[in-house]
Amino acid sequence: MLKKIFVVLIILNGLSFSQGKLFQPHDVFKLKSVDEAVISPDENYVAFSLKVPRPIFDGSGSTYEELYLYNFEDKSVFPLITGKVSVNNVGWTNDSKSVSFTAKFNKDKTSQIYTISLDGTDTLRLTNTETSILKYQWHPNQNKLAYITVEKKIELNHSKLGFDLEVFEENIPARNLYLLDSAKGITRRLNKEGAVFNFQFSPTGEKIAAAIAPNNLVDDSYMFTRLHIIDVESGDINLLVENPGKLGGFSWSPDEKNLAFISGANKNDAVVGSLFVVPVPFGKRFDDLKNYSDKFIGSVTNVKWKNSKTLLFVSEEGVYTTLREQKIDSDNSHLLFDNATAVFSSISVSQNKIAFSGDTPKHPKELLVFDLTTKQIQRITFHNEWLNEIILAKQDVIKFKASDGLEIEGLLFYPINFKEGDRYPLIVYAHGGPESTNSYGWNTSYNRWGQSAAAKNFFVFMPNYRSGSGRGNKFTMMGFADAGGREFNDVLDGIDYLVKKGYVDRERVGIGGGSYGGYFSAWAASKHTKHFAAAVSFVGVGNQLVKRNTTDIPWESYLVHWGYWVNEDPMAVYDKSPVRYAEQMNTPLLLLHGTKDPRVHPSQSLEMYRAFSLRGSAPVRLVWYNGEGHGNSKNTNRLDYHLRTLEWFEYYLKSDNPKNEMPSNEVNYNLEYFN
Repeated sequence: MLKKIFVVLIILNGLSFSQGKLFQPHDVFKLKSVDEAVISPDENYVAFSLKVPRPIFDGSGSTYEELYLYNFEDKSVFPLITGKVSVNNVGWTNDSKSVSFTAKFNKDKTSQIYTISLDGTDTLRLTNTETSILKYQWHPNQNKLAYITVEKKIELNHSKLGFDLEVFEENIPARNLYLLDSAKGITRRLNKEGAVFNFQFSPTGEKIAAAIAPNNLVDDSYMFTRLHIIDVESGDINLLVENPGKLGGFSWSPDEKNLAFISGANKNDAVVGSLFVVPVPFGKRFDDLKNYSDKFIGSVTNVKWKNSKTLLFVSEEGVYTTLREQKIDSDNSHLLFDNATAVFSSISVSQNKIAFSGDTPKHPKELLVFDLTTKQIQRITFHNEWLNEIILAKQDVIKFKASDGLEIEGLLFYPINFKEGDRYPLIVYAHGGPESTNSYGWNTSYNRWGQSAAAKNFFVFMPNYRSGSGRGNKFTMMGFADAGGREFNDVLDGIDYLVKKGYVDRERVGIGGGSYGGYFSAWAASKHTKHFAAAVSFVGVGNQLVKRNTTDIPWESYLVHWGYWVNEDPMAVYDKSPVRYAEQMNTPLLLLHGTKDPRVHPSQSLEMYRAFSLRGSAPVRLVWYNGEGHGNSKNTNRLDYHLRTLEWFEYYLKSDNPKNEMPSNEVNYNLEYFN
């Protein structure tokens, strides 16, 4: 009897279960996930890429991406390219005899287009451009393909003379679309002006639909891309439709009479989530088009044609993902499958099958196939079978009423040793955007604490506050021109809900997130400091006045988030800034930021560090990630972020450490775990 009790105690403390059966923070860096999945034209195969974490002992760098082949006939998975590689833009030649992709191999200085035979023995490079290929597509004629590349930066006189300087946002390299005729050995530029960010051949290859913006700037790509039609033979380019704001993906109908596209519902819509169909050519206004998203509450993420009269589209609907079928002459869509399946964002469609990468609360993204005839879904790959030996924490969907009566959804991870009647510390994960959402899938990664925190007996609350996606345009617009206002109250209302249920210790609540989630976390530590015992702000905003004039997306900020310029009402903008409330800041705050972040300038975290250190009442620490942008891409920096932030929460939420002290600034990386 004593022996049995001893074993139970070991299990409850997470010390064993055959040595490490509970999810560990380091396990995040073992997770593999399927990325792109594309069905071959003959429907016999699916080519897919697999993201594989770069081992720490391989040195600092980004994730590897391998290439695999699934055979429908014998149900085998065959590795085409594996190892220390990065394969992107997976596609097929028209004859289905080769898989195409972009990669940088051997002595390549830039990423080029390659093909590989189905047995993996014959690899052929098709291009030799001075700069990397960003996107490509095969023409229906096997010997032609089109691709987008950014031109080589012109070396100016001051550079030639050895002066190391940059004239900001001038001499920007052009982003052009080219047509390569390999049979004739001719390459022709298709766009005369503007920057091409996306394109698609029509089924006959006579036309190209292209998303073109005035300039090769991130802000232009967000707000000013418009749909154009290019005549491939003559080179004539004509505007198809003046979409008013953000533009997403698009797809030709098989008869070439229509183009389906995803965009914002209006110029102030932050979410690219409304579905439209435009005739080709089109001589009317955008407002004359039917918004197929008006008949359901969700946000469309991907669209394809089943036939010339029927669309298939993916939609975020609350915390779930659905696949819908839409007759273009009908107002209502038909649900093919819903939340019981997986979370996914894009699909590859053939006549009888749909392939996609999908994740669930039990596993990261794997290859799945949906049979359009039988309406059955089959999971094809199992890249993380070691998870079968891990006891995963419970993840639930929760719904609660905000203080103004609006129903809010969210996800909740339970402590691994949850016991009814006990109260636990809570970590709130605030998503970025805010035009984003938390979905009911796998929610554990380097910047999402999920299973890692639950295994340490935290609740993890992931609220889908108003202004995000998945609930339609009206829900998104509830946050317009109200940063940190009613939307943040949704977070506070969710915490109150969990406290009233008896789950959470109100005195041990932390919050963290990146980008807009980083803003929320700094806002929590200052304006709403009484509610939070610890906060983590990653690439977050501290001073909205300064951020709006230093970001690379000022137009996006103005059009879809604020609705007025800084100088029109500077105090209203400053009042939405965490540093405005530095004197009342009483929540230990960990700031982390990439030194090359163009979206939220690293000076935002520096300003918060200075303001809170000088005028706040709680500890503040700033960690720079050298060379990183708006988020960490290097494996070492990802590991540091995950471990460092968890240690911060543990120090302040799970112990009685003095609030005016900080944990060590040295992280125990425990690298032997990877041996």
